[in-house]
Amino acid sequence: MLLRVGRDRVRLAGAYVGRSLSHQACTPLNDEKAKEIDQCYSRLDPTFRNTQEAFKSKSNGELLRAISVLQACEYDFLVQNNMRILNTLRRVLGKSLFTKLLQKTFYGHFVAGQDEKEVMPTVEKLKQFGVKSILDYSVEADLSSKQAEEKTKTQSLAPKPETSDAITSSGLVDKNLHEKTRSRYSAHAEFADRRKDVFSARTYFYEGEEECDKNRDIFCKTVDAVAKATAGEGFAAIKITALGRPALLLKLSESIAQTTNFFNALTTGPDSMRTEKRRLTEQEFIDRLKEFGVRTDSDEARNWFKSVDFDSDGQLDFHGWQHLLEENRKLGDMFQVLNIKTGKLEPLIQNLTSDEEKEFGNMVKRTLAVAEHAISKGVRVMVDAEQTYFQPAISRMAIQMMRKYNKDRGNIFNTYQAYLRNALDAMECDMQLARREGWHFGAKLVRGAYMEQERKRAATVGYDDPVNPDFQATSKMYEKCLTRIADECDRRGRGHVSVMAASHNEDTVRFAVNLMRERCYAPSEKILCFAQLYGMCDQVSFSLGQAGYSVYKYLPYGPVEEVLPYLSRRALENGSLLKKANQERRLLIKEFRRRLGAGQYFYKAPVPSVVA
Repeated sequence: MLLRVGRDRVRLAGAYVGRSLSHQACTPLNDEKAKEIDQCYSRLDPTFRNTQEAFKSKSNGELLRAISVLQACEYDFLVQNNMRILNTLRRVLGKSLFTKLLQKTFYGHFVAGQDEKEVMPTVEKLKQFGVKSILDYSVEADLSSKQAEEKTKTQSLAPKPETSDAITSSGLVDKNLHEKTRSRYSAHAEFADRRKDVFSARTYFYEGEEECDKNRDIFCKTVDAVAKATAGEGFAAIKITALGRPALLLKLSESIAQTTNFFNALTTGPDSMRTEKRRLTEQEFIDRLKEFGVRTDSDEARNWFKSVDFDSDGQLDFHGWQHLLEENRKLGDMFQVLNIKTGKLEPLIQNLTSDEEKEFGNMVKRTLAVAEHAISKGVRVMVDAEQTYFQPAISRMAIQMMRKYNKDRGNIFNTYQAYLRNALDAMECDMQLARREGWHFGAKLVRGAYMEQERKRAATVGYDDPVNPDFQATSKMYEKCLTRIADECDRRGRGHVSVMAASHNEDTVRFAVNLMRERCYAPSEKILCFAQLYGMCDQVSFSLGQAGYSVYKYLPYGPVEEVLPYLSRRALENGSLLKKANQERRLLIKEFRRRLGAGQYFYKAPVPSVVA
């Protein structure tokens, strides 16, 4: 059976939101998949306004709690002073009464439970309504801004490592670009508290190697909980900044950026040419050396070219840089470039102490330990994205784990933030590498969590704003990334590419659903799935799940007192997204009124059959 979707746009929610296709038709794997695609699509209410279906899993009490919590998020005074208010209530009520109050209100709405045991009923309930779970241990340090700044100062590298002048001494790379890059990837006192202007992401501060070991153990325990709760169909999320000194990631990110500058300057091509498309043959390399008076019979020069020509095709390309996750490799030796002036190899990172080298090795080992533990339990790992000044190092580590662990299936997923101007280019580069080397490309696509901070930092430090100009541009970038992933799946074949569309934006979700239908992707093929936060956007999550689409909820858990910073961020996030929170609250009120009108005063959620 051939499911035909022509060039005409597909109507969703009373509006044309599709796009012209480059192909006349798509072919499902078999008749069974074609039937699944049609059934899921026909079951879904694309307006996400069928409140009876969307909220059928909630009791009347849960509806009223959700309405009250979202209503409270509308009051700016409560939102901006939420931690002060919570701390006052804790002192006045005492620990026991304060805990009970939160469990009945904010904590109960946004958090799934205090430990793995308490989370299990929520996981089972979600599963009954077609929604799977991602467990996220959400305990955060309750630090003042001053304390956070002090911790950032103490985690700085000492003595400060220097970047070699090998890439500037010959004039190959502009010194202004070199210094601009160095400044971008350096610590700045005014941004020492990395939590400022960040509402929807957790921040870890370095408190020593033992604390990083504890974070590794917590991630492994979360993996165990996911394995037990989801029977191998779940994910665990990790943050690399929890597993080592962030200052090392900062320095590694600078080295990656400086190496990219060197590569772009060394290779030929217009300035507008994307880095991953640049090439340099061995003869062109020799000719470039001659331009700078370097002996072309230099063993070091020729050996360096061979070392970066990793697939031995006689061409130097961006994927030829040395691999990161070599456990016995020192950070100072990892990025070596050819000093064209001297013809000698020099490390980009200099003056690292033996302790700092050891700390980097520990960070890599902890990350690998979590990944290998998860894979042994059948749990997939998503590496969260962080600020752009950490992201080159984080992405490099994620890609190297994909290379190592994604040979048979998508065990590791890297995260791409669509609000960044270079999101598509970064993803393109990684997909190209996955295709060349034959491993599974796994991506989580988000809008992004650090926009305000990123813009302020770029303006203050003096580099180009990395963020898209407006909401519409970010939405377009998100859609471009999804479409490009679908193109890559069609090119490589099913089973080689998968993406999680983690979005609360209804238009984006509709676009993704439409894309699945256009390309004949059945939900059971696990090519494209969805995710939203627990306690938010339920009208989307449950509508998708009950229609048969693969959808996940991020389930935060942890002791009541220790997740207060997480609850604070949820309040701030909902307060900043007032229009969206108002919309969800109106839908909840609509459903509550419908039940009262239908005489459902003591409504109990039905136990549905799981959608196939």
